[in-house]
Amino acid sequence: MHVEPTVEHKWLSKLAGVWEYEHEACVEPGQPPATVKGRETVRMLGGLWMIAEGEAEMPGAGVSRTVMTIGFDPAKGRFVGTFIVSVLAYLWPYEGSLDADGKILTLDSEGPSFEGDGTMAKYRDSIELVDDDHRILRSIVLGSDGAWTEFMIAHYRRIK
Repeated sequence: MHVEPTVEHKWLSKLAGVWEYEHEACVEPGQPPATVKGRETVRMLGGLWMIAEGEAEMPGAGVSRTVMTIGFDPAKGRFVGTFIVSVLAYLWPYEGSLDADGKILTLDSEGPSFEGDGTMAKYRDSIELVDDDHRILRSIVLGSDGAWTEFMIAHYRRIK
């Protein structure tokens, strides 16, 4: 069964290239955010899957490597994917959609909570295409109080 790339797959192909990024993330409650700089290489697999591989030096934790996959499942009518990071033993599943303007891809997930008590929490990553050479990744978590809190923002700038 051969699948032709859809409009959604073509949206993902806009992410292909080499990017440098800087992100700020809250690593501990009550502490100022840590700034991390890194590089990410994004490629398409068969015109259907975006594969992003990143690497950054984490303050006091060595090198962190990430792999993100995102595709579009026409049967579900939804974007699907995964995220893994070398400092956690958890596979983050993604499912989401584009906004009406085609600028922001929102991906929902569930994973270990920041509480460190073995409970799970709801997470949401959004990828915003500012222009062809700038994108923003935001990560938020749903707290036990029912409020969404942003804990990470990253600006990616295309270098190739």
